[in-house]
Amino acid sequence: MLLYEKLKPLVYEPSSLLFPQKTEKMEATGFRNASIILIVIVVVVIWSWRVLNWLWLRPKRLEKLLRDQGLRGNPYRLLLGDSKELQEMRKQALSKPMINLSHDIAPRVFSYFQHSINKHGKNSFIWFGPTPRVTITDPEQIKDVFNNMYDFTKTSMNPLIKLLAPGLVSYEGEKWSKHRRIINPAFNLEKLKNMLPLFIKCCDDVINKWEGILSSDGSCEIDVWPFLQNLANDAISRTAFGSSYEEGIKIFQLLKVQAELIMDALLKVYIPGWRFIPTPTHRKMKEIDRGIKASLKEIINKREKALKMDESAKNDLLGILLESNHNELQAHKNNKNVGMNLEEVIEECKLFYFAGQETTSSLLVWTIVLLSRYPNWQARAREEVLKVFDNRKPDFDGLSHLKIVTMILYEVLRLYPPVLGLGRKIPKDMKLGNLSLPAGVQVSLPTILVHHDCELWGDDAKEFNPNRFSEGVLKATNGKVSFFPFGWGPRICIGQNFSLLEAKIALSMILQRFSFELSPTYTHAPAAVVTLQPQYGAHVILRKVEI
Repeated sequence: MLLYEKLKPLVYEPSSLLFPQKTEKMEATGFRNASIILIVIVVVVIWSWRVLNWLWLRPKRLEKLLRDQGLRGNPYRLLLGDSKELQEMRKQALSKPMINLSHDIAPRVFSYFQHSINKHGKNSFIWFGPTPRVTITDPEQIKDVFNNMYDFTKTSMNPLIKLLAPGLVSYEGEKWSKHRRIINPAFNLEKLKNMLPLFIKCCDDVINKWEGILSSDGSCEIDVWPFLQNLANDAISRTAFGSSYEEGIKIFQLLKVQAELIMDALLKVYIPGWRFIPTPTHRKMKEIDRGIKASLKEIINKREKALKMDESAKNDLLGILLESNHNELQAHKNNKNVGMNLEEVIEECKLFYFAGQETTSSLLVWTIVLLSRYPNWQARAREEVLKVFDNRKPDFDGLSHLKIVTMILYEVLRLYPPVLGLGRKIPKDMKLGNLSLPAGVQVSLPTILVHHDCELWGDDAKEFNPNRFSEGVLKATNGKVSFFPFGWGPRICIGQNFSLLEAKIALSMILQRFSFELSPTYTHAPAAVVTLQPQYGAHVILRKVEI
């Protein structure tokens, strides 16, 4: 009996006495498994809620808020919004050239935006995927958007745009202020004045090529578009980096391919995180970006060495930038947030290259096309150039006296702006005129539609009439923000003086040597490939001018 009492615990409670550690492990394992399952469920629920909110709840809420204010647009469609129609309409518009030489190009190059306004009125919105973008055409509201740059931010909805146009144009807040401060000295008018010989050298090279292909009667038919692209490329290479076009040709070729890839991406619905998926297109974009950065890094290293050896090396844009950056760092040695690192300098150089040649080449090619169509304005411009410079090379003071040339360039920028429209994001609820715009909405500033608006510019808004700028931009616009080819306000394009100076020099030197008219083979087909370009080139007949 005594033995039975001693063995009883072993018979009836084996788990607690013989295997105590195993039971604790099993309980701990079960607890961990339950915790993991719970965490997974919570994550799935949160993720599902966010996806549902992004794809449906938030867009429908924003749509209701916009419609309650009288704004009109298509009903929201899951994920796609208006993206499919936008792409189809653009593809259809670019499938054939314009049937005449009309300057009413918005239906071709800005087709869906114009279609939306025609259908829903000026107070309307369109859908970029699940994000509504409100079209703003009222000059007072446009002015408010430009002036309140911290409330209407420039950050692109699609991060891929930074592969093409990074740096200053994509920054916000303090980082933008810092970069603008460092870069400003490079675009000072006195600094640009020192670059005049480089601009002239680039123009001379193109003109000599044209003279070399003239026939015995002093004329020839050529497509001026690739020549003007090379001119702008050469100019930005020499003035920004002290290198010739041949040295930078790899960068330009890569940028051209990158621009086409990114333009296609911008027309599609942006899905957060999609850019990290290694699709063939994404891999190609990243490979191109690495190639551009490697080439620019090599140029920057050369410029830094030149700066240490020769003070004259500071006369190009990169040299001035590096010097300004060095001064910033020296003035605030104990502050880690000042100055730019190598990666940031490379990003600004990418922007130099891209914006410096895209904008100017677009302006020049449409100027040649329009002056070919209007020989009376071409003759007036040539007469002014010869009066100011005779057959001499342009000088800085003389360029400021080219009133007719300036009027022509402004009118070209009005009718054929390099950038067709600008977009802004709204990070918090904002009041804009009589509109209450909720956070998450975007606004669209359709440059070309405002520039062609008959209510703002008169019945001849779609006609070429440089006389409208005879008393300057302020008089032509009646003080309204209705002309903004380079943007407006605090964030106006830092390179606009650079672009206009180059265009004036190039046009003056071309007018001194040639007259030109449209070739019978010219096809009028403006197309938006980041900037506004002639889809089939710009074929003209050049004739030697005898001075």
